[in-house]
Amino acid sequence: MSYEIIGITVLWTFLYGYIIIASIDFGAGFFNFYSKVTGTDNIISPIIGRYLNPVWEVTNVFFVFFFVGIVGFYPDTAYYYGTALLIPASIALILLSIRGSYYAFNSYNKESKMSWAFLYGVTGLLIPASLSVALVISEGGYIIQDDSGIQLNLEELLFSTYSWSVVFLAIITVLYVSSAFLTFYANRARAKEATELTRRWFLIWTLPMLVITQFVFLGLRDHNYEHFTNAQNVWYLFGLSLLFMGIAVYLVWRRINYGLAFIMIMMQYGFAFFGYGISKMPYILYPYVEINTSVVNDAMALALTVVFVLGLFMLIPSLGLLLRLFLFDKDYVQGKDNSKY
Repeated sequence: MSYEIIGITVLWTFLYGYIIIASIDFGAGFFNFYSKVTGTDNIISPIIGRYLNPVWEVTNVFFVFFFVGIVGFYPDTAYYYGTALLIPASIALILLSIRGSYYAFNSYNKESKMSWAFLYGVTGLLIPASLSVALVISEGGYIIQDDSGIQLNLEELLFSTYSWSVVFLAIITVLYVSSAFLTFYANRARAKEATELTRRWFLIWTLPMLVITQFVFLGLRDHNYEHFTNAQNVWYLFGLSLLFMGIAVYLVWRRINYGLAFIMIMMQYGFAFFGYGISKMPYILYPYVEINTSVVNDAMALALTVVFVLGLFMLIPSLGLLLRLFLFDKDYVQGKDNSKY
């Protein structure tokens, strides 16, 4: 297997990990704000707080690995995306700063203000929306290259059906994945009211998830027919994704094995995400950046491959240890022992 294939596989795995973990984090922030608005914060906010306290600092580790790796393996991405993503990336950084400030203010104040919860919750939806623009741009048609350099066609981006379908997919993914995890986490904490509340949230967002995925495929067909055709060639991956989604919804609907249900959701997104990536090959950015022609020299590719594979093998056990010490510790989850943090 060539270095570029190994490299993009490892980087895609990092990005997949970020999507799952960040979706839980971002969605939990929004649901925390929503519960305050609806007066159910006394039911769910303590559980959300116990989840967020130990993990919020490690959420962006996967994204940092992916960002450094994609530029290291494929330097051309920095040239094309550096200009094209100037506005959306700047917006995302501002939103991340606001979100990070919430933790500082909330930690040093006894009472959480509604304005802070609002900013924390809203940024949890706007950050994935702004970051999803990178995937939209990667489909081509939004970047203009001429004698003056690289330019982003903002008009095409803002009025593109495919662009908005991906943005809404990112937002719904956050709410869908997060509500599923919170259902499992609340059930593990033996909080029946919270479990029923988050279970209802998950079932509510199931239908929008199905609908928006159809809009994404229709938008992709109109915008990049070549990619759409390639996606049809790996239909079985998307079919398995739909199957795992059905199993997850069934388990949650029947109120059985919420942990297995969340694993099914991870499988759902895993097959869909890697199906999308495989069908996109060999392009990283249509039609400018390909993994075969834009990769660094062999010596650097080998060094980066070794480093990132080792990084992946170190990060996963570290994350597992974090989950074991905090998220899956019986006393901590049930709020009996907060001394660990």
